[in-house]
Amino acid sequence: MSSPSQWPLAPESSRFVIPRRTISQLAAHPLSKGLYPLGIGYYQRASGHHMARQEHDDNLLIYCLEGRGRLTVGEERHTVRAGDLMLIPRGIAHAYQSGKADPWTIFWVHFDGEDAADFIAHLQSSRSGQAGPVSRLGIHSRLVSDFSALLESRQASYNLNAYINAANQLRQILSHIALLQPLARQQQSADSFDLEAIHSLMQSRLHEQLDLDTLAETVNLSKYHFVKRYKELTGTTPINHFIHLKIEKACHLLDVTQKNINEIAFAVGYEDAYYFSRIFKKTMGLSPSQYRQMRVGGVPYGR
Repeated sequence: MSSPSQWPLAPESSRFVIPRRTISQLAAHPLSKGLYPLGIGYYQRASGHHMARQEHDDNLLIYCLEGRGRLTVGEERHTVRAGDLMLIPRGIAHAYQSGKADPWTIFWVHFDGEDAADFIAHLQSSRSGQAGPVSRLGIHSRLVSDFSALLESRQASYNLNAYINAANQLRQILSHIALLQPLARQQQSADSFDLEAIHSLMQSRLHEQLDLDTLAETVNLSKYHFVKRYKELTGTTPINHFIHLKIEKACHLLDVTQKNINEIAFAVGYEDAYYFSRIFKKTMGLSPSQYRQMRVGGVPYGR
């Protein structure tokens, strides 16, 4: 694959290159050879991030969640904003960089496979007249969640089945983007209340804490007016919704991993496992340990 940038990872960012032996297995397996990831990453507020490639031997998808940046392809320069999608097919020389004053937060994935060119053509044909490598998609919380799930494959060690699952997760992401693109509209005005942008920010920060100031800035409102408007639209507070998203994530980790409670608490942004367990029980009606026992029949549903 084309080498990822050498940008020094910040604590809340991730970069994972799939081992070459695993890539060879994915390229040969009937369930993954059509489309599979080569490298995956999440860069949060990536100040100083930049890359230039004269030779590009795979395909690259970048989804900008926050901030700004720039992409140069040939003589054309494109400004990249939150909600923009960059798709750079194999063989196209390019350069990109995060904004200096407002660094971007991005998901990225390098990918390949027998069907990769067909997926790219499908994405390009569904863009409703937009041309060039940057498309205006908007912020979609489900898409953020899908990228986050794809990035979890970095925890799979050398489990081929987990990577086959990641390959099909990537297939879902690309087909979902093709479904969203015809519905994409011009970016909403600065005074609009964009729930998708708020929920996407929450999804991307499940591993840490978010305060009301940061959430309110997403829609350019004061904390008071932000909480009031959010509750009018959703029936709950933004912090309550964020906690529920964290607990959903914790339930997923309890279901599919062998991580202990301390590790799961840390993975969803709680340094105090005891406090996490209290929040979990308040939300789910049973402790994390009881929830895990329920998976194997040790605790019945509904009790």
